Amino acid sequence: MPELLRDPVERALAAAIAALSLSRGMFFAVSALYFTRGVGLSPAAVGIGLTAAGAVGVLASYAGGRLSDRYGADRLQQWALAANGLALLGYALARDMVSFVLVAACVSASRGLQSTAQMTLLARWYVGPERVTVRARLRVVMNVGIGVGTLLAGLALVADTATAYRLTVVLVGTITLLATVPLVGLRRRVPELAGRMDASAGTEARRGPSPLRDRTYVVTTILNALLAIHFALTTVGIPLWVADHTNAPTVVVSALLVVNTGYVALFQVRASRGTQDLRTAGRSVHRAGLLLFLACLLLALAGHLGAAAATAVLLLAALASSAAETRGEAGSWGMAFELADPARAGAYQGLSQTGVALSLMLGPAVVTTTAVDHGTPGWILLGALFTAAGVASAAVVNRAAARRGQSSEAVTAS
Repeated sequence: MPELLRDPVERALAAAIAALSLSRGMFFAVSALYFTRGVGLSPAAVGIGLTAAGAVGVLASYAGGRLSDRYGADRLQQWALAANGLALLGYALARDMVSFVLVAACVSASRGLQSTAQMTLLARWYVGPERVTVRARLRVVMNVGIGVGTLLAGLALVADTATAYRLTVVLVGTITLLATVPLVGLRRRVPELAGRMDASAGTEARRGPSPLRDRTYVVTTILNALLAIHFALTTVGIPLWVADHTNAPTVVVSALLVVNTGYVALFQVRASRGTQDLRTAGRSVHRAGLLLFLACLLLALAGHLGAAAATAVLLLAALASSAAETRGEAGSWGMAFELADPARAGAYQGLSQTGVALSLMLGPAVVTTTAVDHGTPGWILLGALFTAAGVASAAVVNRAAARRGQSSEAVTAS
């Protein structure tokens, strides 16, 4: 990606995200086994602890917007990454439920702060279509890094010992700490950055009306959070469905993850083109909802077929889900940036990321209690939810675009 070489801010973000996503890929692959075999917790205890930690992350995501406006998104990004690395290292010291929940809460909180700070940095440093395009390129870097990290974690999975998992967790924390290095001294290397990041510090804008009073932004945040539940399909729904409810071999799960990672890497930037326009963003999210409905129908169908046919249908479902992911993400970024008040970028991006955090926290429960537990009716219900969210989101954003058009015409006439 030659574009990464042109802007020093994007280069720094890409390097930091490459390291961060590498560590996350490793952590995703071994965390469940480490918590059960290394810390000695039951699967139910792990689920309860991570859910409680997720709630802390939701609050931190919202607070991150206020802190970004007050102290600068670039500073908060660096501090939160460092805190996340230290918190991940804390997992290696966890020995019981209490210490596990405390560490998990710190990990979730620092991750929420980092995510909001990153979005606020993009909103303040870039303008127009650049914001969505850069966000798309960074997502490609993230997906590739997670894929590589997952493969590297295979060494620990082969060893399959508590010591191997604990050493991997230590490595994960160390790599996350190293992710802060590209961000150190960024203000010195890019003199204009400080002015952009501190634009709201000490001004009336920072003390202005809460984005919670912006009904359009709140509604689109909720609807996009409902659509983002589809991430739980990849991480929870599909693996459980394939393993327990289809005749396809379990190894297909790995193939489906590879399809998802490859598709996003190849097509995320293309899917983001034009979504800085609100109507285009609305169409993108609308199509994402329809594609997710198709994916749910295919997944339901796979449960009624033989091994070979089920495998083929599952691959088609993975393609539909991946296409929905690229379109849904691009559309939601466009809405999050374009509907926000530029003077209060941190507060608005904090609200947007709160919706994402809620979706990540509740998504696994929604997917398992609908599709995995109830089969075909559950898949149809879940697909209908995605479709309704996409249609409603497009309607709301189109209305907002129409109002903006009327306001612009009034200003021109006056």
